[in-house]
Amino acid sequence: MNERQALASFGALSQETRLQIVRMLVIAGPNGMPAGVIAEKAEVSPSNLSFHLKELERAGLITQQRESRSIIYSANYDALGSLVRFLMEDCCGGHPEICAPAAAIAACCASTVEGKCQ
Repeated sequence: MNERQALASFGALSQETRLQIVRMLVIAGPNGMPAGVIAEKAEVSPSNLSFHLKELERAGLITQQRESRSIIYSANYDALGSLVRFLMEDCCGGHPEICAPAAAIAACCASTVEGKCQ
């Protein structure tokens, strides 16, 4: 991930509803959630949700796929992992042991299934 992509991701996540949506989708796992369920859980109107989902998609943090009449949204775990790796890239001035707990969490998140580390 380059700096420009990281800035787009942080920009998308810097809004409360969008951060809440990403966290919901991470918990939901690779099967994702239908837009209507996301709107209900986030307590936002469908038009408001659409705006937030578009911003998250533009930043590459979520993906969508159509299933019958529903659109299912999922967290883009690769992009989220890349964002964490971007933050940890020059970790602690050459003392990686300081960042070891955060690195372990990032590695765990890369192999998350249904919101649980593998």
